[in-house]
Amino acid sequence: MAGIGFELRKLLNKRSYSGLLQAYAYAGIISSGPWVLSILGIMLIGLLSVGVTVPNAQITQFQVTVTYLFLGSLVLTGLVQLSFTRFVADRIFAKDEESILPNFNGLMFVAINVSMLGSLPVVILAFPEQTVLYRLLFVMGFAIMSAIWVATVFLSGMKHYEAIVLIFFVGYSVTMALALLFRHYLGMEGLLLGFVMGHFVLLAGMVWLIYKNYNSERFIAFDIWNRGAMYRSLMATGFFFNLGVWVDKLLFWYYPGTGQTVIGPLNSSVIYDFPIFLSYLTVIPGMAVFLVRIETDFVEYYNKFYDAVRDGATLEYIERMRNHMVYYVQRGLFDIAKIQAITILVVFVMGEALLNALGISTLYLPLLFVDVAGAGLQVVLLGILNVLFYLDQRRAVVWLTAMLLTTNLIFSALSIQLGAAWFGYGFAISMLVTVLVGMWVLNRRLESLEFETFMLQ
Repeated sequence: MAGIGFELRKLLNKRSYSGLLQAYAYAGIISSGPWVLSILGIMLIGLLSVGVTVPNAQITQFQVTVTYLFLGSLVLTGLVQLSFTRFVADRIFAKDEESILPNFNGLMFVAINVSMLGSLPVVILAFPEQTVLYRLLFVMGFAIMSAIWVATVFLSGMKHYEAIVLIFFVGYSVTMALALLFRHYLGMEGLLLGFVMGHFVLLAGMVWLIYKNYNSERFIAFDIWNRGAMYRSLMATGFFFNLGVWVDKLLFWYYPGTGQTVIGPLNSSVIYDFPIFLSYLTVIPGMAVFLVRIETDFVEYYNKFYDAVRDGATLEYIERMRNHMVYYVQRGLFDIAKIQAITILVVFVMGEALLNALGISTLYLPLLFVDVAGAGLQVVLLGILNVLFYLDQRRAVVWLTAMLLTTNLIFSALSIQLGAAWFGYGFAISMLVTVLVGMWVLNRRLESLEFETFMLQ
């Protein structure tokens, strides 16, 4: 589903600095999506609310609540997001786009209802001291975020990159405006109300764009639940990856020496949270390169290679397309690593000034440096996994994401035992190990690509 990549190539083909900047700006916003942009949004809401009408404790409660909404919705929808992506891609390849929209509606129906029914008893039993409004907003926010993750499946397949960026801009502008407005009347619940309403606007815009691109005579269908329609390997991958990215945070939140209760059963870690979430803002340049390089140069020769195989081209031509494809995989991953390395160096130079500007102690600097390196490695890992997905190496991706979950759990627990000087190293080393193993796996798969293409299909 590289439709947007081909549209970005039109900007690159202008052979001008303005076209280059446009392409990477659009790619950075779209590839980051709600994941990174929401982190920026809730941080800005918190910073703009400090010392105004909302006590600092309530700002923290709002930010922690939103963080858990992200965690829960990502892990839950991780079970279906990749599988649905594959379902949509298969339907496009089979020229059966009529079945996409009704199955999207069916999956949205299931995701929203499971989110609401699953979170309702949690808020009733676990938040007895909170208001009814807070509980309702928690349930609604959880359902809306789950729906947004389902809708993001279509972003990289759409060619309307300007409309996507506009929807993000409107959604997050509304989120910040309403949160800052309602805080005067409802305090922490006002911030949360603004977040929920703004993300509902974002979801409505994404659904509108999906309806604009896909048509069908049926309104709703559940074909994705038929036997063989949803790949279990992709369901496992989505679950392992999302939990693997969050497991170190969970350890720090609930370990007695590093975490503390904030609201109801929700914990946070003053020591760990801010540097790790701030570091995720540094992935935007790498994500832009990831989308432009992988979804344009690599995909072009990926398509040529498999078209040549299907159309019976000569072995010489097939091998040449394969060599081009390998070259652009290497170049793409190198460019991602290069831009993230530059970003890390900038943070190393500007980190102290940045923390001072935000009013944060410079004691966080060592942890920030480690987390920035870990976040950069995560972008490289995304590039590796994406190429393996294109090559349909689903089993290898399951093992890699399971390795990420296991190593992050073990190394992060060990870092807690070693003391504050080692905080963050568990996350970073886990990413490094998984990236190195992933590069070895990818290299072996590319070396045997012709054999596997012809002999194992």
